[in-house]
Amino acid sequence: MILYLHPDQFTSTPRKLCENKSFVITAWRYSTGVAVLRLANSRGHLDILPYEGQMIWDAEFENINLKLKAPFKEPRPGKCILDTYGCFAFHSGLLANGNPSPEDTHQPHGEFPCASMEKAWLEISTNSAKLISSYEYCQGFGYHYLAQPSVELCSNSTMFQVNMQVKNLGANPMPLQYMCHLNYAYVEDGTITSNVPEEAFKLRQSLPAHVKPTPQWLAYTKKLQAQEAKGKTLTKLAEAKLYDPEIVLMASNLDSKTPIATFTLKSPKGYEFNTRFSTKEFPSVTRWIYHNPDMEVAAFALPATCTPEGHLAAKQQKTLIYLNPQEQRKFTVNTGVII
Repeated sequence: MILYLHPDQFTSTPRKLCENKSFVITAWRYSTGVAVLRLANSRGHLDILPYEGQMIWDAEFENINLKLKAPFKEPRPGKCILDTYGCFAFHSGLLANGNPSPEDTHQPHGEFPCASMEKAWLEISTNSAKLISSYEYCQGFGYHYLAQPSVELCSNSTMFQVNMQVKNLGANPMPLQYMCHLNYAYVEDGTITSNVPEEAFKLRQSLPAHVKPTPQWLAYTKKLQAQEAKGKTLTKLAEAKLYDPEIVLMASNLDSKTPIATFTLKSPKGYEFNTRFSTKEFPSVTRWIYHNPDMEVAAFALPATCTPEGHLAAKQQKTLIYLNPQEQRKFTVNTGVII
């Protein structure tokens, strides 16, 4: 069944749109006016913003909340992701991605995170519920593309799929930088593991404008750099004070190491956050950990086409993808919690 959505279905009072034996789908607006759609199964729910970049604002399964702690209690209308940085996941890119260098001209994480989706619809079956949004970017004398992000939740599952499909509608090749930015909760004494060798991770050397190093942080990053040669990068999350400012580790050329990358953040309480993706689609991954009184996040795996150091860095590192006219790319990430 396909259910087409309209903005007037979203009001301040939650409205149940449909229900079957596996799912309940509810729509409402936050006090800020932002529309949200809840996909709920027997194990938990995803709160998705169908018209604002198709961010996943909240994710919770078996009473375990997956998302970071941040000052934003509700999503806010914005033009840049920094205007509403409190979501579980957003799509970073698509023409440029990551933190811009002083020479870059793009905004942090590109033009797409807060893009106003033009259409949204649901595809519902007995075993799955999928929300799809559609956005056509077009600028005079500039680039022109069609993007369709989607989120799919299956019945009785605590895992879900985050997808992006982008097609170049322009007459010229178009640059593409994309990161699936999953802002997982900080897990006290958690351990990060993966099937990617730890020595593949390198500490970010460039410092974005928002990073203000302290003597303690500089000493810790030197220690991390020394450990890299031994294959012992960041794992334990017990020393929270060491992650302010943020710690960022990056690995590239993952497709030469494994066809499917699997990352976990294991909690001493017995559950684990899990993220899996094709390294052909995502040859790069970033690990971002940050902890202070305002924000607590352990983004243990951010799949991407390149590192998050801006457009010019990707160009210099020869990791910038170009889509030919009418060419299309698809990206899929499987993520969630295993209990």
